[in-house]
Amino acid sequence: MVVRQHRRIVILVAVVVGLVLVAGLAYLGAGLFLYDQISRVKSGCAGRFATVTPANLDYRLAEDDLAGSLVIRFPLAAYRMPEYQEVSFPSRPDERFPSVTIRAWWIPGTRSDAPAVILVHGRHSCRKDWTVTIPAAMLHRAGFATLLIDLRNQGASDLSEGPTQGRYYGGLVEYRDVLGAWDWLIAQRGLSASSIGLFGTSMGGATVIYAGAHEPAVAAIWEDSSFADTERRIAEEIDQTFGGPVSLIAPAGGIVAPLVAGVDIYGETPLSDLAALRGRSLFIVHGEADQVTLPHHAVDLYRRAQESGVRAELWKVPYAGHTWGVVVDPVQYEQRLVAFFGARLR
Repeated sequence: MVVRQHRRIVILVAVVVGLVLVAGLAYLGAGLFLYDQISRVKSGCAGRFATVTPANLDYRLAEDDLAGSLVIRFPLAAYRMPEYQEVSFPSRPDERFPSVTIRAWWIPGTRSDAPAVILVHGRHSCRKDWTVTIPAAMLHRAGFATLLIDLRNQGASDLSEGPTQGRYYGGLVEYRDVLGAWDWLIAQRGLSASSIGLFGTSMGGATVIYAGAHEPAVAAIWEDSSFADTERRIAEEIDQTFGGPVSLIAPAGGIVAPLVAGVDIYGETPLSDLAALRGRSLFIVHGEADQVTLPHHAVDLYRRAQESGVRAELWKVPYAGHTWGVVVDPVQYEQRLVAFFGARLR
């Protein structure tokens, strides 16, 4: 009798352990699927941006696309930049990931010693996107030099090697591309660190925050429509796509990413990096109608920045969707952008 009872207990324990293992493997499998879907990006920048250069800003956007209709009515001719150069440089070296070649447009300022701003696009995009070319043109009109870069695995820049090839990591790997641009401006253009600012839109906003946190000489950062907390942003994206309790798999993506690519995507966030920006300047822009990266992310960043001693400003653009502030209110955008960098860069 005792032996039978013991066998039943052993069988029950084995069944429970088996179920736990199966559930665990299923959860990790879901995390792997999530990681694969969210981190994957396409290189190149074809489609509607195929013929765009700083000299023509030749956007052909769908008429039924709200952002596109705004840009179609936007006075693009006044923002063209005919004098530009194709340049390339290595990303800043990293002990974990090999350096890659970054390609960019260098647009000189009105003076040889003009301050410069590095502009960084978002996910599934490139330097040809109007979310970076129009701000670059606004700065150019005010005399600034600008450097519009393609992040690794996107645009014309090289693909990463190994497991990060064709992937985007929310800026945690890509910030090295921004710092490669920073190093190039100092070494090849003779600029001082105090005369270089950073601009990023969407996930490019998170990327420039990371870059500033890892380079203490960065004086000023402008971020437009960034997320604050990575895991929360991914959970919200899952909710927006699938709805229901599916967002419970968001933590699994954070478990899988370090195993597959050696990147702890939740270990460092724009929110956590604000402490490293203490005493420096950060301008936060976010559309009040943003349904992609919800507006609370801007508020979260601003509050943490204030607590961390960052000289932060927050502008919530009425009626603007994700990254649309620059075309919804271009006059205010240009005035604020030029004034911010004009006051902080030598």
